[in-house]
Amino acid sequence: MPTRSFLRGAVLFAVTLTGFAALAGAQFQAPTDEELKMTSDPKAPGAAAVYLYREETTDDEHQFQTYYVRIKVLTEKGKDLAVVHIPYEHGEVKVTDIMGRVIHSDGTVIPLTAKPEDLVDVKAKHFQVDTMVFTLPSVEVGSILEYRLQFRYKDYLASTPTWDIQQPYFVRKAHYSFLSRGFGLMWSITPRDSNIKVQNDKGRYTVDVSDVPPLPDDDWMPPLNTIRQRVEFYYSFSHGAKEFWDSVGKVDTEYLGKTYLRPSDTLKKAAADMVAPGDTDAQKARKIYAAVMKLDNTDFSREKSQAERKKEKLKDVRNAEDVWKQQSGNGNELALLYVALARAAGLKAWPEIVADRGVIMFDPNYLYGGQLTDYIAIVSIDGKKTYADPAQKDCPFGLLLWTHTLTVGVTFPDSGAVLTQTPADTYENNVIQRIANLSIDAQGNIKGVVRFVMTGLEALRWRQLALENDPDELKKQFNEAMLGAFPDGVQAEFDRFLGLDDYNSMLMGVAKVSGSIGAPTGKYFILPGLFFQSRANHPFVAQDKRTIPVDLHYPLKEKDDVTYELPPGYSVTSSPSTPDLKWSDFAALKIESTTAENTVEVTREYVRNFTLLGPEGYSNLHDFYQKLATADQQQIVLTRTPAAKGN
Repeated sequence: MPTRSFLRGAVLFAVTLTGFAALAGAQFQAPTDEELKMTSDPKAPGAAAVYLYREETTDDEHQFQTYYVRIKVLTEKGKDLAVVHIPYEHGEVKVTDIMGRVIHSDGTVIPLTAKPEDLVDVKAKHFQVDTMVFTLPSVEVGSILEYRLQFRYKDYLASTPTWDIQQPYFVRKAHYSFLSRGFGLMWSITPRDSNIKVQNDKGRYTVDVSDVPPLPDDDWMPPLNTIRQRVEFYYSFSHGAKEFWDSVGKVDTEYLGKTYLRPSDTLKKAAADMVAPGDTDAQKARKIYAAVMKLDNTDFSREKSQAERKKEKLKDVRNAEDVWKQQSGNGNELALLYVALARAAGLKAWPEIVADRGVIMFDPNYLYGGQLTDYIAIVSIDGKKTYADPAQKDCPFGLLLWTHTLTVGVTFPDSGAVLTQTPADTYENNVIQRIANLSIDAQGNIKGVVRFVMTGLEALRWRQLALENDPDELKKQFNEAMLGAFPDGVQAEFDRFLGLDDYNSMLMGVAKVSGSIGAPTGKYFILPGLFFQSRANHPFVAQDKRTIPVDLHYPLKEKDDVTYELPPGYSVTSSPSTPDLKWSDFAALKIESTTAENTVEVTREYVRNFTLLGPEGYSNLHDFYQKLATADQQQIVLTRTPAAKGN
């Protein structure tokens, strides 16, 4: 398994408590006249609030952390910060000495007197996360919010704090301090080119910052760990990246070789029952994959309690054979089982443990094995690597969940462990086709049927939602997803899914539409040319510049085919057409129209052939999306046909 921190409670504590400031001293600060009177901050125009001061102190010699924060509320929205949530690991950490007050702009002080609530968030047999919640009283626009608190943790725990320098709001000034008692202490600063400096004075590490900009809030950002100004402390046995990751790979290789990847007689027999002697490697790989997909994936159902396991006489899972015998396991266990069965069938296969790109972007210089969390599988077919994701229920063979593409992991071939990057996806794998057949009467009323045909990750998202929700909730979520897909005045009601239980087939969602699409004006009748795009909120159009990378998750192809049956007495005067809008090898748009005696058909094909884009390419992205948004606003103009005159 990947290297885990021996400080489980401290690591969770450090990760979940980010965003709360602290106090090392015993008294609150007296507000200045400028702070009381301020109604805005010129360095944070339009901000709902600003942090006047934040302080966080960690004393590992005496096992405590203190937090202190002062916030100036500038608008109604800023008043939300009066409700404070403090997650912590119950049993390992105690939250103590919570004090707070609110200072009105006239200097009136209202102390916190209400007792905080201790709420249970997550509870397992040996693990519980609670949240301490309190609300500062009588908050007004113009108030200063001030609170401090302390955490005390068990003597056997060593704390490695994470200092989130950037917050949702502008920070005027902040001070961080860490007194360490351990050896092998290291720290990671994000981003790498940051001007944050860690000072070390005989084991006391400090950071002082001022005028820290708020966290970015752009569309389609990568995980915050890649862009948020942050200092993360940790202990490591190695000071070199190659040495560290080689050691991680060696430990995991030895562990997996003795447990999950050992070809036991039980697994050999199971694999032999799945495949036929004349099967090709591709057929073997797919048959074994299908068998693993049928097993109970507890990531999408639930793990049995210890009482249930005891009643059913199920022993703890220690290897792939145990998973197979119990016909159940979590995603990582099923991924390793797939590799073991593939090897038992004579295939060249190996696992890879990767960073979840939806949570973090892997940093090789951050020497912490816990960055790698998810197992995928690689199988050699005709000498070519094929990646598979057995951990993801209903994921087609040969497709990776988007969070497992373009990420880094450790593979385990026979030669040892290797640090590698997973491949990018292709737009041909991920297609959503929207087909509408609509009839319009002379008053502008519309009715018809819309079909959403999805493949790849577009289909996987809904299949996995179906596993985790009942039919009514799934219907509700699909209806909500359709809200922005139709013109004003048009309503849709989801009817049913076709192919929901067959992950190897396309998935079709069927909806009925009705409503009004407008009314004739004089002799003209104007319809939205791109039915599914008339209310589309195109990203990147309003933002001229960007300093944050773009992460669109995966490449995609959209295909729309809309046929209008026209009201009697009207003909088409003009209809949409965009024959060739391209952005190099990144994206393309094509719109065509075909008219007949009483119908007009509009097709639109949009291809996005990239996933990640740095700020240096944003101007081209912005330019393309502006053109795309303009093209999608084209209209269909109908003209009333003059009635034939009698003799």
